[in-house]
Amino acid sequence: MHIRLPLSTGVADYEMNPTGPLPANPGPPPRARVAFAAAHVVLDPASAGHPRPALDMEATLGFRRHLWSLGLGVAEAMDTAQRGMGLDWELARELIRRSGLEAKATNAAIACGANTDQLGPGTAHPLDEVLAAYEEQCAFIEDAGAQVILMASRALARSARGPEDYQFIYGRLLSQLQRPAILHWLGEAFDPELKGYWGGADASESMEIVLELIGTNRDKIDGIKISLLDADKEMEMRRRLPGGVRMYTGDDFHYPELIRGDGQHFSHALLGIFDGIAPAAACALRALDRGDTTTYEELLAPTLPLSRHIFQTPTYRYKAGLVFLAWLNGFQDHFLMLAGLESARAVEHLAELFVLADRARLLMDPELAAERMQSYLNAR
Repeated sequence: MHIRLPLSTGVADYEMNPTGPLPANPGPPPRARVAFAAAHVVLDPASAGHPRPALDMEATLGFRRHLWSLGLGVAEAMDTAQRGMGLDWELARELIRRSGLEAKATNAAIACGANTDQLGPGTAHPLDEVLAAYEEQCAFIEDAGAQVILMASRALARSARGPEDYQFIYGRLLSQLQRPAILHWLGEAFDPELKGYWGGADASESMEIVLELIGTNRDKIDGIKISLLDADKEMEMRRRLPGGVRMYTGDDFHYPELIRGDGQHFSHALLGIFDGIAPAAACALRALDRGDTTTYEELLAPTLPLSRHIFQTPTYRYKAGLVFLAWLNGFQDHFLMLAGLESARAVEHLAELFVLADRARLLMDPELAAERMQSYLNAR
């Protein structure tokens, strides 16, 4: 099957992979690693462009059922779901409530992002208001039956005067939770407003601050997700974590090697790219359970060029690529996004995404994907 595509090197005929897609094999969660996919959301197309957009909740939840069926956990209402880029707290509340009910019905793994985004953007707020906003969201998430992910907060980044304010806020929050939380360190590549988070002058200084926080509150912390796109920093930090505290990689550039580990230490996964490569990720993690690192590498190696393409600079626009791939794969009927972010990537970028997904055997119905790719090009 051929399709003519406008690639960065020029318009070219592309012959699609004759091998066909990877099977989306249902199965239990992996044993050797804890794995969450940070999941995207589906806009209700009738609300596109409205001041108060709505989600197509059935399509959104249907995608989560797909992830759970493969044995992956769902990280809900995170930046992949356009948190802070179209998904506000009012929409996130309903999403968390509905996803929590779905997870409870099937005993599936779910963790949800607690943030402070009910506070007005762009201005500094007193620390007690930041704390109260976090507390409201943490209580709602735990009432929904989910584990809390303490997301990095733009409001806290604006208001904190130094490391002691981060220690105060996080210490108070962790002491109130019913079960251990996952901390969340999102680098400025993903959100420029989070530059200098934790109060350090650079990543090395911030790491010391976080490690002190974890050491003080280790019984209340399940693990920490870091998304710095710096494998060396992640490996350094995971070597220094207290026993029983997990490192969750959020590194969409180096996840195969970080999850595999170095023989002594390894990372668990809480990744946006698992939204797009779920069949490959699930099969690879099951291979790792069997100690079959060869199959693990073979499955994930072709996904890495796709991931690096989707998350290329400016990295925070990666959500458009994941939603486009979900549309190609038939998980939704349109390529529209909250806040109009479907326009965040150029046509050439999305055409190359199509090629890389096909090479990784991640187009689940190649004929449908080609038809939708062609319809998208025809409309340009």
